[in-house]
Amino acid sequence: MSSAPQAAIRAFFDEPTNTVSYLVSDPASGRAAVIDPVLDFDHRDGSVDIRSVDTILAAAHDAKLTIEWVLETHAHADHLSGAPYIKAKTGAKIGIGEHIKDVQKIFRPLFNADDLATDGSDFDHLFKDGERFTIGGLEVEVMHTPGHTPADIAYKIGDAVFVGDTLFMPDYGTARADFPGGDAHQLYRSIQKLLALPPQTRLFMCHDYKAPGRDSYAWETTVQAQRDGNVHLRGGVSEDQFVEMRTKRDATLKAPTLLLPSIQVNIRAGRFPKAQHNGVHYLLLPVRPRAGAEAVVN
Repeated sequence: MSSAPQAAIRAFFDEPTNTVSYLVSDPASGRAAVIDPVLDFDHRDGSVDIRSVDTILAAAHDAKLTIEWVLETHAHADHLSGAPYIKAKTGAKIGIGEHIKDVQKIFRPLFNADDLATDGSDFDHLFKDGERFTIGGLEVEVMHTPGHTPADIAYKIGDAVFVGDTLFMPDYGTARADFPGGDAHQLYRSIQKLLALPPQTRLFMCHDYKAPGRDSYAWETTVQAQRDGNVHLRGGVSEDQFVEMRTKRDATLKAPTLLLPSIQVNIRAGRFPKAQHNGVHYLLLPVRPRAGAEAVVN
């Protein structure tokens, strides 16, 4: 009796953003997908580089792979997406969860993004919960996992699940839920959905920050390891207990360094806002005066 084909998985870690991108392929057909690619962006001078995506493309070329998909787990708030560059080089389609439309509606007024459609049409495909598609001989199942954002999804490929920003390694815990549209109750339920998978299921993280006491980065674990050892979930933590913990913790967290540029680009499927009449692309920086500072900006 033949078993289902096994995916070949190669991880690429971007230390400046602590992001893990993946090149996932079907060895039999040579068909592949890239999950959560990073575009190198220096917010200090506005420079953009493609070294990270070029590294992935070079690996695919060396392995004689055909990239058919660029798969986003959500609209990231900590790095810009390299999806358009991969699409330009390979013809791959860019996919994301259908609830990206909700995220676009939240952020369009914040950035006065009149050029942004809120129907998800910047992306080539919007995945529904439970939808299945193929990468060569590999079957991919989409799991809607909201909480960090309304649009988060995970991609299940055989015994491997790419969880995006829902779970981190067991010694680091879980994702924040305080961004606009985030919800700690939904996050807890999404995590339980993932933890209901068979215990040997492999889980691949989108980020790692080296928990205290750990010397090296890591991004692969299992459902069983998360059930037994996740520092935010072990011991039968209830939903209310989790929400209380998550809310208190989120209140202490700073905004990601690339939050404002990332959101503006990623809700457009990695596309920058249109250039102005001088040929320059601009990203907006909304100004929010704290209490007592209103006179400074008026």
